[in-house]
Amino acid sequence: MAASRKAIHYYPLIRHADLCEETKHECVEIIVASCEKFPSNHEAAAKQIKETLDKRCGPSWHCVVGETFALEISYETKNIIYMFLNSNLGVCAWKCS
Repeated sequence: MAASRKAIHYYPLIRHADLCEETKHECVEIIVASCEKFPSNHEAAAKQIKETLDKRCGPSWHCVVGETFALEISYETKNIIYMFLNSNLGVCAWKCS
């Protein structure tokens, strides 16, 4: 009988990104820094990510940070990133008007 294995990674794993390369790298840096600053407060991390992206990339960004969530969203093309940190923390940030 095969035991189920959970993949563990300790680097940012981008699942989907519809951004130009420069913006994608900037978003990853912002997300990693915010989640490291607030490791146990997902709401504060999401708020900081949203506010930083609004300042650097223009309004109106939205962000969800959590270990388990599902969402269905509408967003501006070329303005979404969905990634995982430390194997279990999901982050989705997107821009919509």
